[in-house]
Amino acid sequence: MSDLNIVCLDLEGVLVPEIWIAFSEASGIPELRRTTRDEPDYDKLMRWRLGILREHGLGLKDIQATIAKIDPMPGAKAFLDALRERTQVMILSDTFTQFAKPLMEKLGWPTLLCNTLEIGADGAITGYRIRTEKSKLSTVRALQSVGFETIAAGDSYNDLAMIQASKAGFLFRSTEQIKKDHPELQAFERYEDLLAAITAAL
Repeated sequence: MSDLNIVCLDLEGVLVPEIWIAFSEASGIPELRRTTRDEPDYDKLMRWRLGILREHGLGLKDIQATIAKIDPMPGAKAFLDALRERTQVMILSDTFTQFAKPLMEKLGWPTLLCNTLEIGADGAITGYRIRTEKSKLSTVRALQSVGFETIAAGDSYNDLAMIQASKAGFLFRSTEQIKKDHPELQAFERYEDLLAAITAAL
């Protein structure tokens, strides 16, 4: 087991429920259920989401009210705690700091790298800033460039690049389509199985 490993995990769908799906249900807007499991082009997906929010007059406070009621998935914090006892862990997400903070508190404040929203004076979400292009892959490559080996796990299209670029990578609670398209990747549904696979790869 090397001290130079870092495990890179996706957030939504892996440790916490999908924020946009929860907000879709809370707001009664079914179109907002669409996520990176459905749309590989994140920029296209976010522009579409912001258009729907403007159309319905919804802003940051509306989404934050839903997030306040979201808890980590059952077993997620115990899994994360067990993993952090074994190695360094970094959460790489395409979510936004304004969404993620209450969820990080419930997970015991793990390290999170994500994006940020641009908010107007009236609380409307006017845009967003991506930390860097292909942020998950770019972060994994940057860690590797300074001597770390990465192990990655996620559930969506935007996780595939970091999974494939790592010394070991796994799908977790992914879609049937993604699993079918990538039979070379081990896929797990239970935290104990993912923990065992990551531990074996360390």
